[in-house]
Amino acid sequence: MGNFRRINVMDENGVSVVRFIDKKIVDSGTIEMLGDELVSLVTIDKRTQVLLNFEGVDFMSSAALNKLIKLNSSIKAANGRLKLCNLRAEIQDVFKITKLDRVFDLRKSQEDALGAFRL
Repeated sequence: MGNFRRINVMDENGVSVVRFIDKKIVDSGTIEMLGDELVSLVTIDKRTQVLLNFEGVDFMSSAALNKLIKLNSSIKAANGRLKLCNLRAEIQDVFKITKLDRVFDLRKSQEDALGAFRL
């Protein structure tokens, strides 16, 4: 398992639940490191069932969205699934405006998202 600085990862019934360390994901250096850590979950740790829990994240720049798109592609290439939960209304609006709410599986709560992995 990787050594992460921008995320915390816990295993919950075969699903890797990822929580973010930063409240604001805006700095380019932080975003690069975050992107590398997220992709390494799939490419190095071989995790293919991933839930990103955005609880505690107040703001995320559009540059961070690119990292999520890259993660989603890596997971799909590994025949896995990615879900996102607990997005603040402002962050969820960005997903709607960019139409990424059609690309990502957005869930209200961690419990809801974990349940959806069992389907």
